[in-house]
Amino acid sequence: MRQRLRARSAARRMIGRCGVGETMSRRDEPYLAVVNRLARAQKPAARSSPAYSRFVNRRLGRYIAAWAYRAGISANGVTAISAVITFTSIALLLLFPPSLWLGAAVGGGLLLGYAFDSADGQVSRLTGSSSPAGEWLDHMVDATKASTLPIALAVGFYRFEVVPVAWLLVPLAFAIVSAVLFFCMILTEQLRRQHGVQSLAPTEPGSASWVRAVLVAPMDYGVLCLSFLLLGWVPGFVVVYTLIVAASTAFLVLAAVKWFRELDALSAPRAGA
Repeated sequence: MRQRLRARSAARRMIGRCGVGETMSRRDEPYLAVVNRLARAQKPAARSSPAYSRFVNRRLGRYIAAWAYRAGISANGVTAISAVITFTSIALLLLFPPSLWLGAAVGGGLLLGYAFDSADGQVSRLTGSSSPAGEWLDHMVDATKASTLPIALAVGFYRFEVVPVAWLLVPLAFAIVSAVLFFCMILTEQLRRQHGVQSLAPTEPGSASWVRAVLVAPMDYGVLCLSFLLLGWVPGFVVVYTLIVAASTAFLVLAAVKWFRELDALSAPRAGA
């Protein structure tokens, strides 16, 4: 489905055209000028975008994208950096018992990886290098971390015996919920595109969409990352994490019903056809 060889060939041609002169011109452009260009080229936020992802992470990603652009790092390179930071943070959950320093390392690492995840798309738009292969790589990293993060948490807590064994069902259930939710979101978007339906509703100027952004905060990946800062206080972390899992599960059920009805309506015969 994805013509990866064609995308790679196009990328090589682009690199050949850019050469050293392109890299030098990037470095010569002031950092703040690049940031401003990125702000103007930023895609409109969807009305359903959660608060942290929309108001904090997109801006952090913009600053990282400006740095990566001036340093000559490609969008795929930014994705790779995001993956290294994220999966290193996840591995810490397997290796060390919960503590204040572990919470700071895991939470901070996940947030930094998330900011780089936001930056790769901005770099691709800035350089005009967006490709199916790059989108595929980005989604592969996202899908992997969605499942490995809760599984690593469950394994780490089991190794160091910090919670009752029964509670480990919570992160294991979250691994299923996260994988299904990610798949449903991607599949729904693709099916919408096939029928010519706009997949993301942009925010209109003057709208009160920030209210919705706050209401869906429990499903925000950024909030999930922040929750790991509580790892030094296991009872508090367990409560917050369980609430996030419960909210995400409820969201999946409600969204699945909505998406099914929406797609079912797209396949219904039109009146007078």
